Amino acid sequence: MLYATLIVVFGGLIFYLLHAGKTFDHSVSPFVGTAKSIPDSGGFFSGLYKVNLQEALPRLLLQIIIIIILTQLLGWLFKKIGQPAVIGETVAGIILGPSLLGLLFPDIFHFIFPVESLPNLRFLSQIGLILFMFIIGMELDTRLLRKQAFEALIISHASILIPFTMGVFLSYYLYHTYGQTDFISFALFMGIAMSITAFPVLARIIRDRKLTDTKLGNLAISCAASDDVTAWCILAILIALIRSGSGMNGFFVVTMVLLYVFIMLVPVKKMLNKIQAAYEKGKIAYNGLMAIMYSLMLLSSWCTEVIGIHALFGAFLAGIVIPKKDGLQKKIIDRISDVSMVMLLPLFFVYTGLRTNAGILNNSGLWISFLLILVCAVAGKFGGSTLIAKVLGQNWNDSLSIGALMNTRGLMELIVLNIGYDMHIISADIFSMMVLMALLTTMMTNPVLNWIERRKIKSQIRVPG
Repeated sequence: MLYATLIVVFGGLIFYLLHAGKTFDHSVSPFVGTAKSIPDSGGFFSGLYKVNLQEALPRLLLQIIIIIILTQLLGWLFKKIGQPAVIGETVAGIILGPSLLGLLFPDIFHFIFPVESLPNLRFLSQIGLILFMFIIGMELDTRLLRKQAFEALIISHASILIPFTMGVFLSYYLYHTYGQTDFISFALFMGIAMSITAFPVLARIIRDRKLTDTKLGNLAISCAASDDVTAWCILAILIALIRSGSGMNGFFVVTMVLLYVFIMLVPVKKMLNKIQAAYEKGKIAYNGLMAIMYSLMLLSSWCTEVIGIHALFGAFLAGIVIPKKDGLQKKIIDRISDVSMVMLLPLFFVYTGLRTNAGILNNSGLWISFLLILVCAVAGKFGGSTLIAKVLGQNWNDSLSIGALMNTRGLMELIVLNIGYDMHIISADIFSMMVLMALLTTMMTNPVLNWIERRKIKSQIRVPG
C-alpha cells in the first residue's frame, strides 16, 4: 500500500505540474539548431536510425566493436599456427582497410570508416599507444643491460649500425621516386626504421619457447633492451631536429631532451621510491598511488610533446623510472593492460591498416623497391646480428637464433612508421611497403627458430664414425 500510495500521489503531482506548466512554453523550440534532420524517405523510424548511425559516437562504438572482435579472432588464429598475435592483429587492420574491405565492399568500408571518423580513431589509438609504451617502459628491466653488458652492447649496437647504414644507402635509390622531404631527414628515418627490434614480441617469443632462464634468452633480451633504448633515443633526437629545424633551435631542443631525461632518471625516480615506501607503510591508498602513476605518465607525455619529441617517448621514460620491486610494477601493469591491450591498442592496428594499401605493388618498379627494402632489412638486422654474435664467440646455432630474434620488428616498427608518416617524412607508398616488410620479418622469426632447433637436434644426435 505504501508503494502504491507513493506512485499515485507523486505520479499525480508530476502529471499536474507538467500539465499546468504547458502555459509557460516559449514559441522557440529549445532544440533549434541542434535537432537532427530526419530524412523523409524510408519512413520515420528507418530515417531516424540512419541519422543516428551516422553520428560520431555510434559510429566510433561500432568501429571499436568490429575491431576488437576481428583482432582478437585473428590474433588467436595466428597464435595457433605458431605466429605472434601481433601479426594477426596487424593483418586484421589491413583486412579492414582499403586493401581488402575497401576494395571488395567499398560501400560498407566507407560506411564503417568514413574519412571524417578517422581523427577520433587516431586520437583514441594514440591514448592506447601511450598506455602501451608506459607498460613497455615498466617491463624493460634496466638491470638486463648490466648483465652480459659487453656482448649485449656490441651486438645490439651492431644490429642498429649495420641496418642503419643499409637504410641510408637504400635511400639513394628510393629518394628520387618517393622522397617528399629533405634527403637527410628521409635517409636518417629510413635508417632508424630498418634498425628497430620489437622488444615486447621478442620477449614473448622467448617466454613461449621457455628460453627465459637460458644464456641465449638472457643475451637476446639484453640485446633487444639495449637496441630499444638506443633506437628510441636516436629517433627522439631526429624528431627534435626535424621539428625544430637545424642550427641553434635543434641544439636547444636536444639539450632540453637530455635535461628532461636527467630529471626523470634522478630526482623523479628518487621521489617515486619515496612514494612507494609510503604506499608500503599504508600512508598512500592504492587508488591514490594509481592516480600518481597515471598523472606521471600523462605529464611526462605532455612534456616530451611540448619539448618537440613525440608523447610516446614521455610515456616510455615514465615507465622506465617506475620502481621495479615488491609487486608494484605488476599491479600497475595488470590495472592498465586490459584496457590498453584489448580495447585501445587494436585501434592502432586498424588505423595503421587504414593507411596501408597492399595493392600498391601493382608494377615492377614498386616490386623492385619493396624487395630491396626487404633484402636490406633482413641482411642488415638478421645478417649483421648473426655475424657479430659469431665473432664474439657464440656458436652458429645461437648466433643464428640471436639474428632471427633481433630481426623481429612487430608493433614497434609500426609505431615508428606512423610517426614518420604523420610528420610527412615518408610517403604513402613507402609507408605501405615498410608495413609489409615489418609483417614479413616478424613472421620469419618462429619458422627460422624452428629450423635452427631442428638443426641443433640433428647436430646433437650425429655420432662421429
